[in-house]
Amino acid sequence: MDQKQIIDLVKKIRAEMGLGIMEIKSALEEADGDEKRAKEILKEKGFKKAESKAERETHQGRVATYTHSTGKIGVMFELLCETDFVAKHEDFIAVTKDICLQIAAMNPETVEDLMKQEFVKDPSKTIEEMIKALSHKFGENVKIGKMARFEI
Repeated sequence: MDQKQIIDLVKKIRAEMGLGIMEIKSALEEADGDEKRAKEILKEKGFKKAESKAERETHQGRVATYTHSTGKIGVMFELLCETDFVAKHEDFIAVTKDICLQIAAMNPETVEDLMKQEFVKDPSKTIEEMIKALSHKFGENVKIGKMARFEI
């Protein structure tokens, strides 16, 4: 694999996962240039890092809301993190919107149920994997607090 191919793969994976260049390059080297395996390595490392942060306190975050176009379904939930810097980041905000849609569409009864669900926009990942990826990206504990879904 030549340098140009490596650079292109690093750019592609960085755009998808939002991770650091050196971290991606290291995973590609470990995977002998296999993109799929490199992503698996990055996910495994990310989950381990997220688990190590799981006990840290989360005093910041966002309350997100969604009302379906019919006006008959509404959602409100908390996505918590450690700093307001992360809570204001566009990627954090995008995940809150996606999770609102998930709750509206799939009607989980508890946060634990929600975490196990496949993401409606991309069934190849679960909500738990999305949260862990966000935690890994920002280096902070990220978790879902309270949630409520209303339907008429």
